[in-house]
Amino acid sequence: MRDHVVAVDIGTGSARAGVFTASGSLLGKSEHPILMNRPRENHAEHDSEDVWAAVCAAVRKAVKASGTGASVIGAIGFDATCSLVVRDRDGRQLTVSTGGEKRFDTIVWLDHRALAEADYCTATKHEVLSYSGEFMSPEMEMPKLMWLKENLPESWAEAGYFFDLADFMTWKATGSLARSRSTLVAKWNYLAHRQPGWQADFLNVIGLGDLRERGGLPDGSVPVGKSIGTLTAEAAEALGLDRACHVGAGMIDAYAGALGALAGHAGDAAALEHQLALIAGTSSCVVSFARERKRSTGMWGPYYEAVLPGMWLAEAGQSATGALLDHIVSMHAAGGSPTAALHDRIVQRIAELRLGEGDVLGGRIHVLPDFHGNRSPLADPHALGVISGMTLDASFDGLCRLYWRTSVGIALGIRHILERMRDYGYMPDTLHVAGGHVKNSVLMELYSDVTGCKVVIPKMNETVLLGTAVAASVACGLHDSLGAAGAAMYPGGYERLPNAEKKGLYDRDYRRFLAMYRHRAELDAME
Repeated sequence: MRDHVVAVDIGTGSARAGVFTASGSLLGKSEHPILMNRPRENHAEHDSEDVWAAVCAAVRKAVKASGTGASVIGAIGFDATCSLVVRDRDGRQLTVSTGGEKRFDTIVWLDHRALAEADYCTATKHEVLSYSGEFMSPEMEMPKLMWLKENLPESWAEAGYFFDLADFMTWKATGSLARSRSTLVAKWNYLAHRQPGWQADFLNVIGLGDLRERGGLPDGSVPVGKSIGTLTAEAAEALGLDRACHVGAGMIDAYAGALGALAGHAGDAAALEHQLALIAGTSSCVVSFARERKRSTGMWGPYYEAVLPGMWLAEAGQSATGALLDHIVSMHAAGGSPTAALHDRIVQRIAELRLGEGDVLGGRIHVLPDFHGNRSPLADPHALGVISGMTLDASFDGLCRLYWRTSVGIALGIRHILERMRDYGYMPDTLHVAGGHVKNSVLMELYSDVTGCKVVIPKMNETVLLGTAVAASVACGLHDSLGAAGAAMYPGGYERLPNAEKKGLYDRDYRRFLAMYRHRAELDAME
């Protein structure tokens, strides 16, 4: 009986795979690294064949670890970062690299080479931008495609297929050119609530009138939870599965995480509107669902049916959070390589220092965490980070104070996002946190106390894989709907309520946080 599914999560540096039962139990998992090429500042590239090989290795190991076999796997699902894969008319790799190596055919999501192109899109003020927060991010696919056409015209001329990375995976697995609704509405300015979904006038305005023909892009999109098809013989052999295995429509990784984090509410639209998913790792994404379209200026969206049927999704986020803490650790004289052990040592020392100094530890240090731009709510990829209140202290305790206050700044950034969302009519009161930050006790405390929200920590911290497994289970008929699958597979979570005694302290920090934004703007405006 095919009562198991495989979920694959393709992140920035690795591919992970897990085998799940129909009730959501994770029987086995594995991870395999992915190569990244950084030829120059703001450029980041993958080799898509290396990514596929990493996926195949991870799936084989996960299935072996689970103690199951191909005969019980009903479906495989993929989620991935919003990275752009470029192939020629015969499906072969085409370079996206200024170095010219054909194997580097994928522009990674965090690549910011297309800042100017993103600004150009924003300046058009086209109506499609009202479905992406009134701005275009360089992390979206249209600016990347504009850059490719302008700077690597030979690759553009030879192109036959453009894929979001999750769609590339389903193509490799099935041979189907179908594209996921999750990827198209979120990253390709495709309007799923309209017919046609592609807005030809926008493509013409930004110089991509030939995009659909050049990229093999279909008219329609496949919703999350639907099957793209079954595995080809070649893919089945590479993955260690069999040809009867279905392949579910792909998802953006953060949205898979949102589905996993909020799975217990996926079938209750009214309750879902009060829940937020905070997928927090290298960067942080806040994902909200609503039954009606709401204003989302400074956020990504609202996107229609990016995950759940009939629901609008809005995404906000911070481009560098875990990455920022890593940077603080590595740049400080008392720091070093930002290993998990060093982070744990810092967190432990912070707890000891707070016993003596209280919550005012490092209180004159203030941090704006925009070291890789401000994704939300300012929607300014050019924004810079700010640290105020530094001394000549180069000790380890000095690093701990800076780390603590940087963590406060990250949490204040989430509060800034939530305040703007409430201005637009969203009703967030509960944060479901998933990802690497769950392991950091400093951040988990601050997310609750700084925002004033109840925080839910999942009993199984594999929500991205779980969300992909939920969708895969529907794609092969194990469950009738995403809501039913979520109710059956959600593991539950632990709740943390905010400490009301700290409200005044963090309200003051928040006022200072907003003042720093004003002061930064004043400095930038001076001639």
